[in-house]
Order: sequence, then C-alpha cells, then structure tokens
Amino acid sequence: MLQRGERALCDRCGTTLWRYSGITLSGWLALCLAALICFTVANIYPVVSMSVGGMTRQASMLDAVGMTWDQGYYATALMTGLSGFGVPLVQLLLLLWVLGPLTFGREPPGFAGVVRAYGLLRPWSMVSVFLLGVLVAVVKLAGMASVSPEPGLFAFGALTVLITMLDRLSPHALWRFAEHSAIVPVHVPKRVPGRALTGCHVCGQVQAVRPNRATPGNIEEEIDELLDDTPHCVRCDAVLHERKPASLTRTWALLIAAAALYVPANVLPIMNIRSVIFGDSGHTILGGVVELWQTGSWDIAVIVFVASIVVPLTKMLALAVLATSLQSGSQFTLRQRTRMYEMIEFIGQWSMLDVFVVILLAALAQFEGFLQISAGPAAGSFGMVVILTMLSAMSFDPRIAWDKELSREFGNVSPEPQARRLRQSAPDESRDGGSVAVSTNSVRDSA
Repeated sequence: MLQRGERALCDRCGTTLWRYSGITLSGWLALCLAALICFTVANIYPVVSMSVGGMTRQASMLDAVGMTWDQGYYATALMTGLSGFGVPLVQLLLLLWVLGPLTFGREPPGFAGVVRAYGLLRPWSMVSVFLLGVLVAVVKLAGMASVSPEPGLFAFGALTVLITMLDRLSPHALWRFAEHSAIVPVHVPKRVPGRALTGCHVCGQVQAVRPNRATPGNIEEEIDELLDDTPHCVRCDAVLHERKPASLTRTWALLIAAAALYVPANVLPIMNIRSVIFGDSGHTILGGVVELWQTGSWDIAVIVFVASIVVPLTKMLALAVLATSLQSGSQFTLRQRTRMYEMIEFIGQWSMLDVFVVILLAALAQFEGFLQISAGPAAGSFGMVVILTMLSAMSFDPRIAWDKELSREFGNVSPEPQARRLRQSAPDESRDGGSVAVSTNSVRDSA
C-alpha cells in the first residue's frame, strides 16, 4: 500500500504505474465544481482590453474564435474553439457526471461510456496553452497600444491551476474509486493456453487476450491485425489489444503528413497586419520571434521560439528516431527511449501557442482604418501539424521494443510465459481488495 509521497515504478522501464493521492472523492468533486465556476467566469468576461486613439476593444476566448471564423479561417477557428472551450467544458461536465454519484456511493448512469469519453478528451484540453497565448499577445500589442487585463484573464489563471490538478484524475483512478466503493465488479482473470494477460487501457481490468502476432513495420500483417475480430473488456466493453494495432504504420503515416504540413506552416504568413503607421505586412512564425526579440521582449521571444519552432521539430525528429529504432530492432538505451517518448507526450499540445496568439490578436486589433490584424493561411497548417504529431505519438507503442528485448532474453517462448514474467516484474499496486489494474500496460498520470 502506497504512503504519502510514494509512487509505484515499473522494474524494467522505470515508468510510473501509480501515485499516492490523499484527495478523496468529495475533494475531487469540490475541485471540479470550482473549475466549472472559473470556466464560466473566464468565458463570460473578456480576458484583455486594448485602447488606441480613444477607441477600446475587449475580447474573450469566444470573441477570438468568432472573429477568426468571420475572417474565413474555419479550420483554425474550429481547432481553437474545441481545444480552448469545447473540450474543457465537456471534460468538466463528464467529470461532474461521474464524481457526483460516486461521492454518494452510487454508480453514475452510463459510467463505462462516460469514463471512456473522458479519457479520450483529456489530451485535447488546452486551457493552459491559451493562457500563455494571452500573455504573449499582450506583449506583442504593448508597443502598438495600451493593453489592460480583464477579469477573464484572472479566471483563466485559476482555471489552469484547477484543470492541471484534475488532470491527475485518470480513467483508471475513477474505476479504482468505483471498485473501492463496491459499485463495479472486479473479475479475476483466468489463464487460457495461447492467450496473454493484459490490462484494459480504460478501466485496468486484467483479462486474457490473443497476443499480437504482427511483425512491427510489416504493413500487411499490421493491417490484418487491425481488421481482425478483437475482444472487448468484460467490464467496460472497450476494445482490447495486447499492444496498439498497426502502431508503426500509423505512426509513420501521421508523422509524414505532419512533416508535409510543417513546410507551409513556416513559409506562409501566420498573421497579417494592416496599419496606417506600420503599413501592411505578413508575419511568419519565425518573423514574429525576431520582432519580439528586436522590441526587447527577449524572454517572450524565447518562449514563442521554443513552443512554435523547437517543440514541433523535436517531436517529429524524436518520433522518427523512436520509430526507426523500433523498426530496426535496436535494443540499445531502451530506458532512455521510454523517457524520450514520455517527453514527447508531455510537450505535445504546447505547439498550439502561436495559433492562440493569432486569434486573440485578430479579435483585439480591429480598428477600421487604423489597425487591423487577421489570421494567415499558416495558422490552419500549423494547427494541423500539432494535431497530427499528437496523434502520431498516441499511435506509437514503446512496449513493443521491450517485448523484443524480452524475447531475446528468453528465446522463443510462448506468449503466456512472457506475459507471466511481465506480471511478476510489475509491482503489486492492488489494495483494499481492488483488482490488479496494472500488468503489461502502464498506468500513468493517475490520482
């Protein structure tokens, strides 16, 4: 049983399987309600106001999305509206739907489906990225006009803190709370010859599945594996796979698409400015960084450069290295490669920073005949690069490299002894009669 400040780590790769948390269900419910209140305030009130020559404009998150839509950049408006408003709102409502009944010892209606949907939405909530985008936009506008913070900005700051805390409440953690309250069943898995025990990626229930027999990188075998009839979890009905199907094929396809879009994202202007004083100009991502540096905002310039230039390139190059190493069968530095993959997952959404900056500037700087800013064609391309690299990282399965290393250790053995060996090497994190929610799968970012 874990104590305060402790966490369970995998013996082989060092991945965190479980973290101790002293927050109770009622505590999580209180955090969720507080986040909903902050979310409402943050989107009702403007986040910042701008004054030029006696004229003043204010803008909220929804104002920025609406202005981008009106300017004809529908893809950019859709991406930012969903990641900055739609997904966080649905995420909080789903959590409230689950935590309310669980707190009073009852099973929420549609518990399995709601928790699965919540897990799918978690990576796409980008409130913290929008908050940083507001700060960058304020610095960019400071040289053109008088800029003042509004109540929405402070509400977004509080919301960022609360959502960051709630992000530790993973689907596995919600199922564990339900287990401890005896609301959902716990099934004892049975060993079946020719089957491997694996944990459900949604609820953590361990059960026997047919082992993945596709050779990584073999497109025909991976597609056949993907199209085969797949079992479903006995508890939450999620599709079960011992390993992510067609992992390498999907990773390479999404990565190549992202690399192709990265060129127009950096060559085309991401923002257009029409000004009586400064004239008409189009600004690329790198041009915006140079402008910030030249105006003396070197700290903001570094942040934008890292988020918009370094992070996307690092993600693509790191994913290419990981996929190439796996395809070639390399067994060197497996732990370091696992840490690299975790780093890619962590930094995934921060590249959306420049897109949020652009839509906010477009909403604020709308002074007809004096100063107008609009999104450029690169904004949509850059947003798609962020989405495709995140999907590529989600498609990659670092466990396949460890499977190869295990096969090399024990030679040609059946999948069942391999799975048993993996179970024995994983720390036992079950407690208070709960199910063993971790076997060959890793449970991360949990409460």
